[in-house]
Amino acid sequence: MSANYNHPARKERVRELFIELRNNHSQKTRDELISLHIHLVEYLARKFSNRGEPYEDLLQVGFIGLIKAIDRYDLDRGVEFTTYATPTIVGEIKRYFRDKGWAIRIPRRLQMKDIELNHAVEYLTQELKRTPTLSEIAAHMHISEEEVVEVLESTYLSDCVSLDNLTQDLGMDKGFSLIDHLGKEDTEYSLTEYRETISKLMDRLDEREQKIIYMRFFHGLTQVEIARELNISQMHVSRLLNKILRKLREAVES
Repeated sequence: MSANYNHPARKERVRELFIELRNNHSQKTRDELISLHIHLVEYLARKFSNRGEPYEDLLQVGFIGLIKAIDRYDLDRGVEFTTYATPTIVGEIKRYFRDKGWAIRIPRRLQMKDIELNHAVEYLTQELKRTPTLSEIAAHMHISEEEVVEVLESTYLSDCVSLDNLTQDLGMDKGFSLIDHLGKEDTEYSLTEYRETISKLMDRLDEREQKIIYMRFFHGLTQVEIARELNISQMHVSRLLNKILRKLREAVES
């Protein structure tokens, strides 16, 4: 991802914009939030770009997910926006594939059985005053227990749960939403693509050049310390570093 979403200044700016959006519902503020997270959409869309759909189409769908996330985001929950927006954008892209027929498609027969099963469970729950067993559901629907399991499994494959959905917690009068129980943001997440890119670029360097880069940028050695390690002058190290960085820069631009 080409934007550091964990930078304190950036995170503070995003927070300020959401406060402004909550207070004035300004389209300009909304547009700036969209602009600040363009790279997030691009990053997530690329993850699905090898599935036969045009990347530009995936971008458009991803932006729909981003806009939905911006409109639904609650700053007071204390969850970073990127943490909240990522599953929303991914969900929108997956829904696009499902509608286009590329994702798992549930057979029509099972879709109809799922509706029947829901009605059967509701009816039996009222009649029995408890949750019906698998065999009771099968008997009521006049199908085998294996078929009931097949219908249930197809339902699990197609169901999506919103992070905002209220879930009843046992022993509590008030429900909770899944987003309230999200873990902390993975601060290493935004660095994943950087590391992947750097790894590929390092393969373009010879063994000596790689060693110099590792000593300078991974181990924090000064040019003087590198010169001492390689038994060359500090000026020579400086020239080598400039040459290596120029080579890496050209590789990135190409």
